[in-house]
Amino acid sequence: MRLLERSVFFQLVRVFTVMLIVTTCLLVFVGAYGQMREKGFSAAQAIAIIPFIVPSILPFTIPATLLLTVCVVYGRMAGDQEIIAAKAAGINTMTLLWPSFFLGAVLSVVSLLLLDQIIPWSVANIERIAAMALEEIFLDKLRTQNQHHDKDRGITITVMAVKDRTLISPIFRFAPKGGNAITIQAREASLEFDMKHQQVVLKMSRGYIDLPGGNRNYFEREERAFPLPSRGQRLRPQSIRLREIEGEMVSATGKLAEFRDRRLMETAFVLSNGDFSRLAEPSFKTNQLEELVADEDYRKLRAEFHNRFATACSCFFFVMVGSPFAILMARKEFLTSFLFCFLPILATFYPVSMMTFNLSKSGQLEPMWAVWGANALLFLVATGLVRKVLQN
Repeated sequence: MRLLERSVFFQLVRVFTVMLIVTTCLLVFVGAYGQMREKGFSAAQAIAIIPFIVPSILPFTIPATLLLTVCVVYGRMAGDQEIIAAKAAGINTMTLLWPSFFLGAVLSVVSLLLLDQIIPWSVANIERIAAMALEEIFLDKLRTQNQHHDKDRGITITVMAVKDRTLISPIFRFAPKGGNAITIQAREASLEFDMKHQQVVLKMSRGYIDLPGGNRNYFEREERAFPLPSRGQRLRPQSIRLREIEGEMVSATGKLAEFRDRRLMETAFVLSNGDFSRLAEPSFKTNQLEELVADEDYRKLRAEFHNRFATACSCFFFVMVGSPFAILMARKEFLTSFLFCFLPILATFYPVSMMTFNLSKSGQLEPMWAVWGANALLFLVATGLVRKVLQN
């Protein structure tokens, strides 16, 4: 790397670093406030998750910050006639542009690592803090009110007292809608929130289980697991790594094939016997629903797998558009260049990106090429801008 290229590259790195720190600090507080509202965090808990919010927002702040950086550096160079002076000295404009392209490529790799490795780790830690907060809120409610009632799930918990994290003389009553109630009385019990498996583990000692029909069973130790309220949420591919996505895709494919084979066999059996009423039975519809769920999970996983690469590479395509555009604008007022460049991207790139991603998840488009549509649009614009810069 020659002296001029090094100078341009280090200017880009210096400006990018400063601007990334500023934008990240501003957005971190927005993210912390959003988590406070969504999960009911206290101020102390919101501060505790800030180190995990930072890497979560970086893949989304890096492209815009990089675009602003190239507008600042190349806009100043063009405004000060440095580009013309370089051309007069026989230096090709691409020599000045390639440091920004190189930085965009490096940051694309960094963004991919953040999306694949750091963000799942951050999400896991935020969920861990959320579990601790949920546990504290739950125990505080039992300390003050001595009971907790969940109408939607038919669970009622009554305690005599709460000592540290131990429930004294608890009574658990589970009465599902349309089912018989089950009552559990214990001398002591404790709750553990397992965020990895999205469940609450109830550990009890020395008590009775009252089953429907008047049956009572004594136990010395009993352990039961209940799903968290968030368990109803389906698989979130954004929070798992690429290697895990590949494993989940294989699993979803196997389930889909199994459900399809089962449905075809049952359909053939019904048609061969002429018992068409079975087609309307709940068990037959359940198999169809399981097949649809497995197919939907597979499409979501596949779309996320390809979209992760496309999202990371957007850094490079933002630079390809912003660098020649800033030179053509030749303005020292970098905000003007940035707005003229970013607003069209905001109006086209992000809607196209969201549209192709959603259509890929629904199976209407092939994700292998569809999620690259927004980047391809930027590439076409960048090709025209670079040609103009080289011609002029």
